[in-house]
Amino acid sequence: MTGAAQHTGTDVPADETGTPDGLDRLWTPHRMTYISGQDKPDEGYEKPSGCPFCLAPSRQGADSLVVARGKTVYVVLNLYPYNPGHLLVCPYRHVADYSELDAAETAELAAQTQTAMRVVRRVSSAHGFNIGMNQGGVAGAGIAAHLHQHVVPRWGGDANFMPVIGRTKVLPQLLTDTRDLLASAWT
Repeated sequence: MTGAAQHTGTDVPADETGTPDGLDRLWTPHRMTYISGQDKPDEGYEKPSGCPFCLAPSRQGADSLVVARGKTVYVVLNLYPYNPGHLLVCPYRHVADYSELDAAETAELAAQTQTAMRVVRRVSSAHGFNIGMNQGGVAGAGIAAHLHQHVVPRWGGDANFMPVIGRTKVLPQLLTDTRDLLASAWT
């Protein structure tokens, strides 16, 4: 391999990428798709035809990242996870606001969230969870048009210096491997 792609840290020649600074680099190029909005549909997320949460259930196999399917909601791995095993519980119906869910959707969303916690604990020994919904873009929802509940596993010490100082999250497993592990443990 040639060029800067093969170099990390202090072995970076000054003439290729700048002055070496003694720091190691952990490259996360997959994040640029999210940051740049490269995958965002031209028509936006407002219509089901451009909504990844409306499209995900129609995809099959491990590439769909869908872990479990219920009657009114499904569970999918977050494509841009905060932590390994970061799941999203989504209604099939394209609805933006929690108050718009009907009783069946509300009940199944809660039940699937509980199951998600049990499964993640069983397969990865999570110490705790952050669970929540960002309602509206102003509240931090990246895709505000389709409600989704985050189930983020947490472990003691998982919020080390990397995301705080390094602005990088270390994920020790490929998403498809995580999906297979969770899907096989789902009951």
